[in-house]
Amino acid sequence: MIIYAEVECKLYEGHSLKQKRSVIKRLISKLQKDFNISIAELAYHDLWQRTMLGIAVVANEYVYGEQVMQKVFETIDSFPELERTITEIERL
Repeated sequence: MIIYAEVECKLYEGHSLKQKRSVIKRLISKLQKDFNISIAELAYHDLWQRTMLGIAVVANEYVYGEQVMQKVFETIDSFPELERTITEIERL
């Protein structure tokens, strides 16, 4: 079971690409370490107020994969520097 999500986020605190990269790098590191997922920044590389992340969870059970993805979303939502705006989920 593979669960894939594209998550768009809006960044409020940063006022430069350098600050954006700092926040995104910290978020990606935490998610990879805590949940053992694949994650990458997919779009809006030149905009300092927006980002799109691609997240993939591979699990042997559907329920477990959904639980991990929900915890990933909760972690993203806990970051005060950004807001998750659009989330699209695919189940393969």
